[in-house]
Amino acid sequence: MTEQKVAVVTGASSGIGAATARRLAAEGFDVVLTARRTDRIEALAKEIGGRARTLDVTDRAAVDAFAAEIGRVDVLVNNAGGAIGAESVEQGDPADWRAMYEVNVLGVLHMTQALLPALRATGDGTVLVLSSTAALAAYEGGGGYVAAKHAAHTIAATLRLELCGEPIRVIEIAPGMVKSEGFAVTRFRGDEEKAAAVYAGVAEPLTSEDIADTVAWAVTRPSHVNIDLLVVRPRAQAANHKVHRG
Repeated sequence: MTEQKVAVVTGASSGIGAATARRLAAEGFDVVLTARRTDRIEALAKEIGGRARTLDVTDRAAVDAFAAEIGRVDVLVNNAGGAIGAESVEQGDPADWRAMYEVNVLGVLHMTQALLPALRATGDGTVLVLSSTAALAAYEGGGGYVAAKHAAHTIAATLRLELCGEPIRVIEIAPGMVKSEGFAVTRFRGDEEKAAAVYAGVAEPLTSEDIADTVAWAVTRPSHVNIDLLVVRPRAQAANHKVHRG
């Protein structure tokens, strides 16, 4: 009897992370949901038959403790992240930049380093990094987030080179405009009006489920197939700065 594959999803309490946890469970994975909001991941774990583990990916000691007790891991989905603020580089708050770096960059580093031994032990592991189209092109007001996602992109690219020849795939998914739960609201510090304006007039921005579908497709390809980098945008968005608004 084949042992059930295990997928760890960070930032699984809402948005893309929660949608990915649901989708991977539907694909037959034993999903371990991690996030800081215990009540949310416990409810979702109960819904999908997964396991909930409260975890702050910026806390290395906590990540190491998690890795020590989790056991088998076949897939790591580094989803935890986010943007804070939309100020110019000149006006940006270094504390916001530091916070974005901690979760988007060091969070990916902590989880990947801690779980690589378990991923390697399966003989067929996958590390997936959820970056952003911000990782590939700069835009005004996005300096801190762009810098952090560029770093996450670089982690994935470098890791793929360093693990070449080992039984571990490194996949990067770079979403464009996604109308996911809480992302824009967090970025604009709770200002619902500014958050709504991001998507104003856009007929069909991507949803969290669209990205979850992409993640599930990528990690379920045959073992010899690696999706190095997949950029996913809504049809209405041709580039970070080019969006059709009806």
